[in-house]
Amino acid sequence: MAQHILIVEDDRTTRLRLAAYLQEQGHRVSMAEDADGMESIIEYDPPDLLLVDINMDGKDGLTITREQRAKSRVGIILLTARDDQVDKIVGLEMGADDYVTKPFDKRELAARVKNLLARIADIGQAPEGAPPVELFGVWCFDRIRHRLISAARTETLTPQEFAVMTALADHPGQTLSRARLSELIGRSSSRANDRMIDVVVGRLRKKLEKDPANPEWILTQHGQGYHFVDPAST
Repeated sequence: MAQHILIVEDDRTTRLRLAAYLQEQGHRVSMAEDADGMESIIEYDPPDLLLVDINMDGKDGLTITREQRAKSRVGIILLTARDDQVDKIVGLEMGADDYVTKPFDKRELAARVKNLLARIADIGQAPEGAPPVELFGVWCFDRIRHRLISAARTETLTPQEFAVMTALADHPGQTLSRARLSELIGRSSSRANDRMIDVVVGRLRKKLEKDPANPEWILTQHGQGYHFVDPAST
């Protein structure tokens, strides 16, 4: 069955253009011009992926991202203006999985959508040969349900957070460069310096570290990348 993409865009021309192209790619597509329309569709036909414009009248894309991420693991790709670097970073920090700049390149859009939907399709499936749960410190990494569990709380991971956490946990004791992490999560290494990896690692630290500013598990190796501490060495 084709995966469901919901486009939330207040510009009718852009909305129809996006829908037509994604339908040509074999996706099932719904459209909404605002947050209210989006909520109505989600109630009866939950999407696998939201494609959301940041700059909308009323409830904007950043607010939608924050609200949806608080209650759902749905994939979220933001549509941004080319010069909205701050909004891109804020959107990622709020839980968006990726972004596409306007005017969008069709092949780039198709690649981003394909990669994210592929990761979403893996929800509920443990990586082949890997244990469904990994233990480190007070945490259990539940690969089946995409979450971190401790005695005190449970932290649900977004598709992007889960992909980075999996890459790090699969290489304990090794330093992984941003380019290597991008490769492991199915993202072009040519985009390794756009801060996406840094933002996602920051979100993971906020969820699992006692003091995110002084992490115990996901360490920064300056000029090299990130290092997940091997639990067996602690």
